[in-house]
Amino acid sequence: MNHNQHHPVVLVHGFAGDGMATWGFQVGALTKCGHDVYVPDLVHFGGSTSRSPDRSVAFQARCLAAALRNLGVAGPCTVVGFSYGGLVALQMAAACPGLVRSVVVSGCTVTYTSAMKDALLSRLSARSITELMLPETVGQLRRLFSTAMHMKVWFPRRLLKDFLKVMYNNRKERAEMLDDMVNMRGKEASAPVFQQNILLLWGENDNFFPIEDGESLKEELGEKATLQTISKAGHLAQLERPCVYNRYLKKFLAAHSPFELVNTSS
Repeated sequence: MNHNQHHPVVLVHGFAGDGMATWGFQVGALTKCGHDVYVPDLVHFGGSTSRSPDRSVAFQARCLAAALRNLGVAGPCTVVGFSYGGLVALQMAAACPGLVRSVVVSGCTVTYTSAMKDALLSRLSARSITELMLPETVGQLRRLFSTAMHMKVWFPRRLLKDFLKVMYNNRKERAEMLDDMVNMRGKEASAPVFQQNILLLWGENDNFFPIEDGESLKEELGEKATLQTISKAGHLAQLERPCVYNRYLKKFLAAHSPFELVNTSS
């Protein structure tokens, strides 16, 4: 694979799934128009683990950058992050401007404060962020999916049971990640100054990070950032409306890729 001719695109998943479960509708669409697509599992997701006690977003960003370099991706790449993966993408962009050329994020902010957490729990009538994001029962998982999606989709109980069994290992480590995400990152005062162009690709009906959060983030990031909304989509916009999501994503990549790519209109 010749990385001098193909632009690397890194797809970073959120908290309720692994890489392929999150980005299944994007991989083929991006490879079809000439991108090298990387779909990593963050530490303590999928088959990825670490002996380090560090549970910070910054640790995830450092591990992801190191993994890409080990694969021969020294830059420039585009990092696409969803929800928790958006936090990681922005952290990596701030820390590694030579590696990250541009960023696309959905349903996230640069910092996640206690006030944001409390508002989310109140909005969704949840008792704790851990109970919400680390469901232990089919009922809890069904609630997570129903609040994350604008469309009303019925999932068979067997599918949800299998999803719980496959996707929710390393619960202790992930609970500590949630705690660190709120308590540590929430202390930061303002967003860093990013060198990259940033696309904020937002579901208009996002219950986890309402569109107002996207508008505030756009103002915080300034002229380097563009906000694009997707109607009839919630937090899981890339799964609910993949064709629309992919169209905006490919348009952004075509405008900010250092290489000429093909078939971006499909």
